[in-house]
Amino acid sequence: MIFAVASDHAGFRVKEMAKEVLEAKGVQVRDYGTHSEESVDYPDFGRQAIEAVCAGEATCGLLVCGSGIGMSIVANKFPGIRAALVYDEHAAQLSRKHNDANVLVLPGWKLQERGEIERIITAWLSTAFEGGRHQRRIDKIRHIEESVRRCETTKKPFLG
Repeated sequence: MIFAVASDHAGFRVKEMAKEVLEAKGVQVRDYGTHSEESVDYPDFGRQAIEAVCAGEATCGLLVCGSGIGMSIVANKFPGIRAALVYDEHAAQLSRKHNDANVLVLPGWKLQERGEIERIITAWLSTAFEGGRHQRRIDKIRHIEESVRRCETTKKPFLG
């Protein structure tokens, strides 16, 4: 398993702790930056990590910014990406079990302790997609993505 990880300056500290947790679990990590707490723009770094996931260079992604919202928005612009902003273990489990999330997004301002980050990552890694009725919903998301791509190609407005 290979994780593409990225953060902005506000998520840098949490990203570094998350990398340690992942590596301790035997997960390979590819760090797409940022590499300090100097102010940067989150889309620049989130995009690089998500492009690696889309290209098959990484299995999953882990993104961190101050609130987690910006990185979630960036990641979910990419077809096939299901990024989930996760604040606790329960949300981590649900994001995998019900949504088959392939990108974990963490809020740098909210998470302060390594133990908390480790519990979230452990829950996320150890929870499998449930399938069933949830697969039907994932299929509907894929259908929406295909409709949006057709609209972009034809320049016609998206009507569902």
